[in-house]
Amino acid sequence: MAHRRTKLWFLLFSLCHALTAVAGKSYYDILQVTRGASDDQIKRAYRKLALKYHPDKNQGNEEANKRFAEISNAYEVLSDSEKRNIYDRYGEEGLKQHASSGGGRGGGMGMNIQDIFGQFFGGGQMDEEERVVKGDDVIVDLDASLEDLYMGGSLKVWREKNILKPAPGKRRCNCRDEVYHRQIGPGMFQQMTEQVCEQCPNVKYEREGYFVTVDIEKGMQDGQEVVFYEDGEPIIDGEAGDLRFRICTASHDRFRREGNDLHTSVTITLVQALVGFEKTVKHLDDHLVDIGTEGITKPKEVRKLKGEGMPLHFSTKKGDLYVTFEVLFPTSLTDDQKTKIEAVLA
Repeated sequence: MAHRRTKLWFLLFSLCHALTAVAGKSYYDILQVTRGASDDQIKRAYRKLALKYHPDKNQGNEEANKRFAEISNAYEVLSDSEKRNIYDRYGEEGLKQHASSGGGRGGGMGMNIQDIFGQFFGGGQMDEEERVVKGDDVIVDLDASLEDLYMGGSLKVWREKNILKPAPGKRRCNCRDEVYHRQIGPGMFQQMTEQVCEQCPNVKYEREGYFVTVDIEKGMQDGQEVVFYEDGEPIIDGEAGDLRFRICTASHDRFRREGNDLHTSVTITLVQALVGFEKTVKHLDDHLVDIGTEGITKPKEVRKLKGEGMPLHFSTKKGDLYVTFEVLFPTSLTDDQKTKIEAVLA
């Protein structure tokens, strides 16, 4: 009876697994690998996605944090041969039943995703994945306009790189050193090392060009990077490097950026400096900022307008706008003007 009950449970789990696969993403879909992916392919997929969506790189981005949790949960299951086997046969419900019966943590329940990330990338001996040969990273300094950095925008960049293409013939690949022993006398053996390689289809490099769309996010700072993983230079029998666009704030004809603050200069006449004035400044998104005053404005005086600076990255807050006033003095005065000014200011 117990055996039949267990069999019935597993049949139900299989049905739930099939329904789950239709309703939402499977762990394989989350890691962007096939169901037959090797352990090494799963590691590589986790490494790429975990680095991309890690909370430290996506502060304030709830969607990225959610993706990071899903990625870590999927890797926690698929990197464990026992859990992966249960998941392949019975889905998440099977993992839960396995956990409740004392067989372990099913589906990542109780899992610390930062521990998984730390074990994968942290100190100690370098993980096997870290030793994968990588092509060169390509770093491009990208001039972003203040308007795009203030409102968000995108740039199309022409990119040329080497592409691996099939070529005639075979080549030596997956080379490794193998140790064997050769007898050199009665009871005497010599240890030898020999390089053993496989035969793989030949490849060649061809240069190709295409446009890359780089999204500029509001409030990005100089030095921040927009990364296209594995879109750098390829390497035979290895992993392509990354393409990194490094943000540089382009110069602007009206504003100067310092961190999250903006600075601008406005010229007023001597009369305006003495009696006050009404004036506005057109901002980066064309909204008008009132900088007028009824008081006296001194030459080189700086006024701070709170919340009119640059937006903070992944935040609703903004920096401040600092306006420096340049007072335009007359180049000469008539005797009559001098007399009137003396009378007024005496």
